[in-house]
Amino acid sequence: MSFLRKIFGDTNAKYLKKAWVLVEEINKLEAKFKDFSNEKLKEKTQEFKQELKEGKTLDDLLPQAFALVREAAKRALKQRHYDVQLIGGIVLHQGKIAEMKTGEGKTLAATLPLYLNALEGKGCHLVTVNDYLAKRDTVWMGQIYHLLGLSTACIVHEAAFVYDPDYKAPDQEKENLEKDKERDLLGSFKVFEDYLRPVSRKEAYLADITYGTNNEFGFDYLRDNMVYNLKDRVQRDFNFAIVDEVDSILIDEARTPLIISAPDTESSNWYKEFAGIIPKLNPKTDYELDEKMKAVTLTEEGINKVEKILGMENIYTGRGIKYLHYLEQALRAHVLFKRDRDYIVKNGQVIIIDEFTGRLMPGRRWSGGLHQAVEAKEGLAIQPESLTLATISFQNYFRLYKKLSGMTGTAATSAEEFYQVYGLEVIVVPTHKPMIRKDLPDLVFKNERGKFKALVEYIKEKHKLGQPVLVGTRSVEKNEFLGKLLQREGVPHQILNAKHHEKEGEIIAQAGRLGQVTIATNMAGRGVDIILGGNPPDLKESQKVCSLGGLCVIGTERHESRRIDDQLRGRAGRQGDPGSSQFFVSLEDDLLRIFGGDKIKSLMGFLKIPEDQPIEAKMISNAIESAQKKIEGMNFDTRKHLLEYDDVLNKHREVFYRKRKEILQRAELKDPNDKNGLRSFILEIIKKSGFSLEDYEKKEKELGREKMRQLEKALSLRVLDMLWVEHLEAMERLRDSVRLRAYGQRDPLVEYKSEGHRMFQSFFNLFEKTLSQMILKSSLGFQAPKEEPQREGNHLPGEKKRLWVKERVGRNDPCPCGSGKKYK
Repeated sequence: MSFLRKIFGDTNAKYLKKAWVLVEEINKLEAKFKDFSNEKLKEKTQEFKQELKEGKTLDDLLPQAFALVREAAKRALKQRHYDVQLIGGIVLHQGKIAEMKTGEGKTLAATLPLYLNALEGKGCHLVTVNDYLAKRDTVWMGQIYHLLGLSTACIVHEAAFVYDPDYKAPDQEKENLEKDKERDLLGSFKVFEDYLRPVSRKEAYLADITYGTNNEFGFDYLRDNMVYNLKDRVQRDFNFAIVDEVDSILIDEARTPLIISAPDTESSNWYKEFAGIIPKLNPKTDYELDEKMKAVTLTEEGINKVEKILGMENIYTGRGIKYLHYLEQALRAHVLFKRDRDYIVKNGQVIIIDEFTGRLMPGRRWSGGLHQAVEAKEGLAIQPESLTLATISFQNYFRLYKKLSGMTGTAATSAEEFYQVYGLEVIVVPTHKPMIRKDLPDLVFKNERGKFKALVEYIKEKHKLGQPVLVGTRSVEKNEFLGKLLQREGVPHQILNAKHHEKEGEIIAQAGRLGQVTIATNMAGRGVDIILGGNPPDLKESQKVCSLGGLCVIGTERHESRRIDDQLRGRAGRQGDPGSSQFFVSLEDDLLRIFGGDKIKSLMGFLKIPEDQPIEAKMISNAIESAQKKIEGMNFDTRKHLLEYDDVLNKHREVFYRKRKEILQRAELKDPNDKNGLRSFILEIIKKSGFSLEDYEKKEKELGREKMRQLEKALSLRVLDMLWVEHLEAMERLRDSVRLRAYGQRDPLVEYKSEGHRMFQSFFNLFEKTLSQMILKSSLGFQAPKEEPQREGNHLPGEKKRLWVKERVGRNDPCPCGSGKKYK
């Protein structure tokens, strides 16, 4: 690669060279806008909007718009955009990914392209990883947009707010001026509810700039395509979005689709039965665990044991087949999923822990009966299994935007995936001040016990000096274990994990204080900046911490992804601050044990050195990097494979949503003779299905025009939705079955595409036939569904919408009373 770079030059350097020319233009305008009054700043926004109407492009306005935002930030926040932040803004405006290191001010940089693109009046979205950041940034950055005459809102779990500087929370009676000063000081980590006025979701989406989480935006899209009236839709068209922590949302979460579901069947007692059977199996002889592929399979011996317990000859035939599902899920729940690593139990519920961020994901449930199996394992009440009503993957949701960009501290290692899947180019933005953080080589220990022993001594030593320490662990379990070890040694510390996440921002913001020790899961890797000497900073304390070497970041083991390790390292050395990072690794860590290869395993036997003495071996460092690259490649292939399958269903989804929207739009037209109205649409379907115009007019006369229109609209949507749910189920079953066709030398994906296409064609034929029959054979006796599915985090169980249609009972048909006699 370096050879090709010499010939063609570095594309990143070429891009930055052009960007610096624009930065110089922006800097020249700074003095001009300095003399503007606050009112003149607002007027300038209106001037820009007018210029756009007259034919100017956003690129024409960029230097002036960016200079105007910089001036507004200086007045509202007492912060001035650095030149490198202007470059970050240019990268984002041009629909690329900006890799900006921790502490370089990504939140402030995003205000530049958001303001510029909001001038079109089509709305802009900033996508964050959690509700806390969405609210924080709306209050903090909302001051800039308000000064420039634009509205700002945020969408959070079950609520929506608009930024209003005059709004006071009902229970707050503090003076606004005092509050405003405090917000400028603490706004980077504290949310001030006083300025967030509750509004409807529709109003929040109508704001010029809307902050929110990926889950909220995605679920609102799915819900909008389940409404029974156009006025109930909340979102506008998808114009421009900036995704904060873009690698977390577009890569780490890409394997998890968003699902709206309804309770389907009552949960089976067999989950409890099999939860009692699995502990009786012998891990050495009854099942084989493949940690690399995260799979577990029963051996012949294990199958025999299960059959004996169940009292049957062959579980793979006859009535035994129905038990296989419960057996497989119970085995996975017991062997692959560990408490306080993959999930926690809170208030009688299993709550999943995100492996990449370490945060809780309330409401999200594993599918295919796995969640029920985990509930049975923990002895909890088992929730009903669900039926999918609507689903979309993050990859396909974010492709809906006309222009998409993103920002993160770690994107370069995944640049290939960003380009292949989303067509996004990664630009590495230079730092404002040179990076002086020391990234020390890994310390490798013989076993985990020795590693923790050395780690506690190292933390004690740093704490004695007064140097702040941030320790990153991979699981809640290890997090609490290390906390107990430090407590025993008398080292005061703060613990941050999925169980204690309420004060996350404030704990992390103070991790740079003199003598502070903070133990955190991956939660500490993103979001709030750590300022040396605490936040707000104490100058004397800050100087003392700098003289001690700045923040000391310690990783207790390597993550499967290099990006997560880099995120943790990036907490130290922000804005040219001193700092250091080092990983303590043992040969018993999952990464080395599973992916390290035979050489590493054999090395364990030869080493005769004490367990708490580190080994310095280049071979181990290389093995770690090689293992991480291997896993990243495997995960990329998995995501790509999932996307190929999801693309097939996405084409069906687009057509289905278009058809549904068309019905809603036609129903809005009140003139029955309008050929774009619903009556013409239904009449065409009825004729196609073999019925005559006379049949239709007879029914219309019987019900009356008004009631007939209501029936047509309600039945069209009901039938379409009902068939769509069945189609989703059928596609899921097809996806499972085509895998076996690989044994017959047939490509499963090709088979899935061709059969899926045939199924979708029959979907619309069945829709037309069913709708015609139901309209002509039904009389009106329904209530239009008003309630929406209840939102529960990332998995949204929704009540199925029911439409009551009274079938007309024919002469001599079985009586509906259930007596078995003929109806007269």
